[in-house]
Amino acid sequence: MSVSNHRQVSPYVTGLLGRCPRCGKGHLFHGFLKLSPACEVCGLDLAFADSGDGPAVFVMTIAGFIVVGAALWVEVAYQPPYWVHIAIFLPLTAIVCAGLLRPAKGLLIALQYFNKAEEGRRADEG
Repeated sequence: MSVSNHRQVSPYVTGLLGRCPRCGKGHLFHGFLKLSPACEVCGLDLAFADSGDGPAVFVMTIAGFIVVGAALWVEVAYQPPYWVHIAIFLPLTAIVCAGLLRPAKGLLIALQYFNKAEEGRRADEG
């Protein structure tokens, strides 16, 4: 893969679509959130990828704003009973979180690849 082709692949597009951060064509995921061992197109070893809990933190924050904002608006506008809030906003929370988690994980892994992020080392360890 040439260097010029490497720069044409956007980390944002490939990450959000769950594509290989190097070639932009292979699949990043094997299953819903499980990473593929390697890209089936360019052979990039995806063992470097470790997004940790980062995607979950971002997703919970975004979902919290969406769901709590909507719940407050519904409460002020309609004043429904609490069971209506539960019936509407519990499934909405699950849908928003599940819908955002995979793109967020793909984006963080793609940015990790493009920025050559790696585990930190202490200066005195040689």
